[in-house]
Amino acid sequence: MGLTKQYLRYSPSAVFNVVGSAKCNVVFLDIEGTKSKFCAVGACEHVFVWDLRKSEKHLVLQGDKHEVTILAKSPDKRHLAVGYHDGTVKIFDLTTTECTLTFSGHKSMVSALSYDQSGVRLVSGSKDTDVIVWDIVNESGLFRLKGHKGMVTQARFMKNRNILVTSSKDTFVKFWDLDTQHCFKTLVGHRAEVWDFVLVRDERRLITGSADSELRVWEIQYLGQEDDFQSDSAKKSRLDIDGEEEEMLLKCTKLGSVIRQGRDRVVGMSTDHTGRILGCHGIGTTLELFRIASDEEIRKHIHKKEKKARKKLRTEGQEEEGTVGIEQTVEDELPKLNIIKTNSKIKAFDSVMDANGKVKILTLLTNNTVELYSLDTNEKGLQATPVSKLTMPGHRTDVRTVCFSSDNTAILSASGESAKIWNRASQHCIRTLSCDYALSSLFAPGDRHVILGTKSGKLQIFDVAAGSLLEDVDAHSGAVWSISMAPDKRGLVSGSADHEVKFWEFELVTDEKYSSTSKRLTLVHTRTLKMSEDVLCVKYSPDQRLLAVALLDNTVKVFFADTLKFFLSLYGHKLPVLCMDISADSTLLVTGSADRNVKLWGLDFGDCHKSIFAHDDSIMCVQFVAKTHLFFTGGKDKKLKEWDGDKFEHIVTLEGHHAEIWCLAVSPTGSHVVTGSHDKSLRLWEKTQEPLILDEEREMEREKEYENTREEEPVVPGEQNTEASMAGKKTMETVKGAERLMEAIEVYKEETSKLEHHREECQATGKELLPPNLNPLLMAYGATSPGRYVLEIIKRIKSSELEESLLVLPFSYVIDLLNILDVFIESRWEVELSCRCLFFLLRVHHGQITSNQVLLPVIDNLRKNAFSKVSELRDTTGFNLAGLEFLRKHIEDKEEVTFFADATDRFKTKKRKGKKKAILSIKM
Repeated sequence: MGLTKQYLRYSPSAVFNVVGSAKCNVVFLDIEGTKSKFCAVGACEHVFVWDLRKSEKHLVLQGDKHEVTILAKSPDKRHLAVGYHDGTVKIFDLTTTECTLTFSGHKSMVSALSYDQSGVRLVSGSKDTDVIVWDIVNESGLFRLKGHKGMVTQARFMKNRNILVTSSKDTFVKFWDLDTQHCFKTLVGHRAEVWDFVLVRDERRLITGSADSELRVWEIQYLGQEDDFQSDSAKKSRLDIDGEEEEMLLKCTKLGSVIRQGRDRVVGMSTDHTGRILGCHGIGTTLELFRIASDEEIRKHIHKKEKKARKKLRTEGQEEEGTVGIEQTVEDELPKLNIIKTNSKIKAFDSVMDANGKVKILTLLTNNTVELYSLDTNEKGLQATPVSKLTMPGHRTDVRTVCFSSDNTAILSASGESAKIWNRASQHCIRTLSCDYALSSLFAPGDRHVILGTKSGKLQIFDVAAGSLLEDVDAHSGAVWSISMAPDKRGLVSGSADHEVKFWEFELVTDEKYSSTSKRLTLVHTRTLKMSEDVLCVKYSPDQRLLAVALLDNTVKVFFADTLKFFLSLYGHKLPVLCMDISADSTLLVTGSADRNVKLWGLDFGDCHKSIFAHDDSIMCVQFVAKTHLFFTGGKDKKLKEWDGDKFEHIVTLEGHHAEIWCLAVSPTGSHVVTGSHDKSLRLWEKTQEPLILDEEREMEREKEYENTREEEPVVPGEQNTEASMAGKKTMETVKGAERLMEAIEVYKEETSKLEHHREECQATGKELLPPNLNPLLMAYGATSPGRYVLEIIKRIKSSELEESLLVLPFSYVIDLLNILDVFIESRWEVELSCRCLFFLLRVHHGQITSNQVLLPVIDNLRKNAFSKVSELRDTTGFNLAGLEFLRKHIEDKEEVTFFADATDRFKTKKRKGKKKAILSIKM
């Protein structure tokens, strides 16, 4: 066997430069007892928790590889629900930062996420038009609600009723009765998409935001209060009889509209936790605030209006006849409070009100900024005051160029408005330098200065220590697309869109403005090379013999660096070469083009060694690893790839970015790679000591492709209702869970037959023989018997994936499993879990089980056992509850202290009664 070349793996090391992704929302978090100190925001695949007072990262909730699309905080203040682009929902514990639950049910991005008031249930809506209700306690999906024809934009539970309200891009708002899992009312009064809604004033008002400047206000009237106490079966029977459930629960009538100042569509609406302030924003930079008036405030306002009207009548000389009739309008219920103008477009916001009536408003902007505003609602006409901004940890616009310092300790990144220098080890921003739109960059020799090539044609020289601009050199009349350091470190070359390549030398000059004692760095223009087309990229060969110039006419021209005589013309690309690099031994030139191909050229004769179709979109950047023929390419297809320039082999694809990669830099030692992308993130990749085997990589890629091939939804036997269905979906995990269960059933059958055979032998011989050896699998799981082993396997299947795993089982295994479940229930092993499996299998395979005569005794036995053991479990639970209640009362009587949640409510009601008594005694 021949020797194979060994490569070392590059692994993701850090994500930085992101304050908040523009595809996610922002939420205040109640940590350490403060409501407005911490906020959570999506940052690519992670969730960052920022300390707003210190402008520091407090926590990082690690994601896998899919982008975060929505966040929802739990009422218990300890958990955060996170929805991802691939349709999964994860629940994180904020104290440990660990993911405690994962729900997989949606096929595409999660677009709506909300907890119920108790924090026990979670609802998620998706781009796949489905709404799923999840049970947090049981860690499983309750049901999937189907009915919308467009992306679900919002979903909220009603606080006092078991009703769910959802809105969608299909223009409808739907009301779902969660007892019957049925949509009993659909609002059809919108002409365009419904982007968001809120329920206010004790859920008697519904406010919806659509694609116009109107906020529509709907009145909700609850009918048949006694129906709340009816059983589900009674509701279903009524539904079957008359089909008029619309009149059974609530009526929804339009009251009117409030006109927003913005003319664009509504992007988001929300109220603070008290329900007194409503915020609304569109695509632009304006956030509008409304006060949600109470009944008392509305009465006072109408009374004032009536007084004014009477006064006006008196001044006009008209006599009052009876009372002046002033009708209550929608504007009386939603008076405008204030308008906040931000520096950039608003993506999302959150608000919180303190006890003094001050509102803190947190806005996430599309330019990678989080801003905090404060507004006092008690004083009229006050403007919102900016409190803090999170800007330091990131660029406002896309990073267009990156490079490493010569000692590999610092990273320079430059964008449309600034350049930042980062500590590579900690990823902290050391310096921020205000600059023009930067397109190319490098550290000057000694790493004390930074030189940037800009879109305006200037070369800007910055002093790193002082963080100041030393000089603006008017180098070109067009954009400076590329600058390259001379290998002798004495100068640099710049290539521009003005068809010129200019050569510059470093020089130290005396500048009184800079310093009276020391000299500063400047650039002196020495030579100019005129070209026929725009210059897109220039590169010196490391031996300083050649200079390569990429032009807009799809060719690369190679010149001798000393005489500037023409040497080679490299042509073959169908679109312009956007990037190129020359290997350390000056023998290979690699070019990346907009035609998605990478070409390797020999610099001796200009022959094309290999043309590789490398990416699915334009290749934006390419660079060799120092002292090797390995190189990295980054493209608009979001992928970073490593290649072997000798064998022309693709080594590995590094996936992580969620948008186009604009630039990359490989460290001088080759131990790190940094990439900048349109998703606003800078990613650091670190070389590990883990060897990488190509065959294994290809196998993993094929597995990933297979996993991504979506299958149609399985037809669940016995399901007739098309409106509600199972919450889970078939994934690799559910298939693996089913395979493990099938293997466990086979082992169970094998082991029980062994034990039965051993028992028969003992009876035949009349002696106690040595028991047979246990299967190694049983020993591995620490199971004492075959039944315990099967139970352990079932327990290890995630609760949210259990139904889907059972659904995959062939019917022959279902028969065996029913017998095993009978043993579990009879032995009182995990009765609740066993019954859950049993009822699901009976519902799904009802037809086959009832028609199978062999299973009749098993089912009869199961019926008796399940009924008796569940009754026992229920009695035990009831006894324990009664015991706890007794202990609570006993302790309260003993210590005269009220326990648990209702203590504060009782205290408040006592206080109110005391006040009423005092008022009555004064009146008397």
